[in-house]
Amino acid sequence: MRLKICGMRETENITHLLALQPDYMGFIFYEKSKRFVGEDLDEDLLKSFPMNTKKVGVFVNAHLSYILEKVRKYQLDFVQLHGEELPDFCKNLRLKGVNVIKAFSVDENFNFSQLNNFKPWCDYFLFDTKGEQKGGNGIAFNWEILNRYDNEKPFFLAGGIDLGNADEAFGLSEKYKIHAVDVNSKFEIEPALKDIEKLRELIGIIKPEMVEV
Repeated sequence: MRLKICGMRETENITHLLALQPDYMGFIFYEKSKRFVGEDLDEDLLKSFPMNTKKVGVFVNAHLSYILEKVRKYQLDFVQLHGEELPDFCKNLRLKGVNVIKAFSVDENFNFSQLNNFKPWCDYFLFDTKGEQKGGNGIAFNWEILNRYDNEKPFFLAGGIDLGNADEAFGLSEKYKIHAVDVNSKFEIEPALKDIEKLRELIGIIKPEMVEV
């Protein structure tokens, strides 16, 4: 199973995290988030990322021109859309050569049929817990809801994943097409500053082949 660590901002913290070789690292370009990168993101560092760690820019109802500007500036590998973006918006990004992850906020009433129009234009989906914030709520949704998903498109599993339920999330990877787990607030010292030792422990659970890291 792959690992995405989201909500990064601080240069030293990013550098320490790169040593753990996560598959994806997320950077939030949304001003209302406590983890908004602002002007603090180290452009040179992001451009020097190793190939095995993909850079994901997280956007919420942003203008296409703003997203494309950040993709170019930081050489982002993926754009994660975490707002109410429509299939045509995903299509426009894909036609411009941008890899797309479309996030959906999930609760008991979530209608998976709405995903059908997104499938041709998204590389992956991301299922997060519906909450007060667009993400980073630190709450897991009822994973049994995934039984209603057709499993046609691989997805990221997000929302409240921590050391206490990581084993369960890892076990779900055999039942569903979970491409990666996405962690954020449960592994923070403060917003946008991650606890490297806790993440090292998490990697031992969901990526046991890397326990020597």
